[in-house]
Amino acid sequence: MTVKTLLSEDRLPTRWYNIVADMPEGSLKPPLDPATGEPVGPDALASIFPMSIIMQEVSGERHIDIPDEVREVYKLWRPTPLIRAMRLEKELDTPAQIFFKYEGVSPAGSHKPNTSVPQAFYNREAGIKRIATETGAGQWGSAMALATQMFGLECTVYMVRISYDQKPYRRSMMQVWGADVLASPTDRTNSGRAILEQDPESLGSLGIAISEASEDAATHDDCNYSLGSVLNHVLMHQTVIGEECRLQMEMAGVYPDVVIGCIGGGSNYAGLAFPFMRDKLAGSREIEFIAAEPAACPTVTKGSYTYDYGDTLCSTPLFMMHTLGHDFIPPGIHAGGLRYHAMAPLISALVDLGHMRAVAYGQTEIFDAGIMFARAEGIIPAPESCHAIKAAIDAAVECRDRGEGKIILFNLSGHGHFDMSAYDQYLSGNLSDYAYPEEKIKESMSRIPKMG
Repeated sequence: MTVKTLLSEDRLPTRWYNIVADMPEGSLKPPLDPATGEPVGPDALASIFPMSIIMQEVSGERHIDIPDEVREVYKLWRPTPLIRAMRLEKELDTPAQIFFKYEGVSPAGSHKPNTSVPQAFYNREAGIKRIATETGAGQWGSAMALATQMFGLECTVYMVRISYDQKPYRRSMMQVWGADVLASPTDRTNSGRAILEQDPESLGSLGIAISEASEDAATHDDCNYSLGSVLNHVLMHQTVIGEECRLQMEMAGVYPDVVIGCIGGGSNYAGLAFPFMRDKLAGSREIEFIAAEPAACPTVTKGSYTYDYGDTLCSTPLFMMHTLGHDFIPPGIHAGGLRYHAMAPLISALVDLGHMRAVAYGQTEIFDAGIMFARAEGIIPAPESCHAIKAAIDAAVECRDRGEGKIILFNLSGHGHFDMSAYDQYLSGNLSDYAYPEEKIKESMSRIPKMG
């Protein structure tokens, strides 16, 4: 059962949803200047973001109009299909109905263009010539390379070294769309050189790559920085997923009891979940929200909810969020998009309020789930998305054991066509699990700033 045919492109959402407007009063803490401990204003971000993006970042408006030029690009792949996983339901012998929103149909193969396209648009409107950004698994870098090509901008991507080596075709995809792709840490920035001096064989991390890309933007007048997750405006752009999905589920005559997604920085899950979370915050629906992360980078399940830097070299303001410590370097797991030390402040606040919970999985069990899904539904999922699939399977099995016919919805955030080396390792029995040692987590968290 596929619901895309019920939603034509003229029903594509015209507005993004900003959950900030519906958050409980006092639940969101402002970013702080690390030197003074005082809240930072929009001017603090003006060296790396266009003012239109900054205003979205601090906005309390419930809805922001999607520019017509952005909607026209969206129409290249949106609306994306909502699919009922009936073959997976049969495999699990569950009375639950499992639906997934499939974002892998975008040109870049993931949900990421939902925000890269508007970010490129707003930067072009501001007269910017080049975008500097980071990427973990390569999905965000691919999306930004695509978007800058659409709007006539140059693009520099700092790609986490372990993913640069593991995923050469993601790198090739970015280069096809004209991007300059660098293995991070590099010797081109002060941030990269500082890391290489400490560890010449560094595998890199999203925190390091963010430091390099933001430094690049801050030191070049014609260049701005672009982030693929974590910040409020990024999560808001992604709500086109959930707003579309609400219409599709209404047409199918169903409404979710459980909403699931994988989390690294939080954008794909926020994009699906926030338009449904609106109902829970209003008290009109009781929905269970489950966020799935890797046990090798257990940001929410084992991190602290406190103020910390968004990058490794401490160049950003301090954000109130779940964190493992800004200098936490996760192991080289294949779910490169989930190797980030912190979580989006909005996701973190919802977890802290008890509206959402997190679960952590090992690498082997998420590939078990991904293989089961691929053999049932025919789609090979990205390793990141396998975390959401595992959580959905667990929820469906629980329904089977309890005899409950719940509606389970999850976000299949991207396909795994460029992740076949990971599947090769799994199929050959060479894929290992890694649970980050507690003492290492404590060591990293001991260096979190003592503020707030």
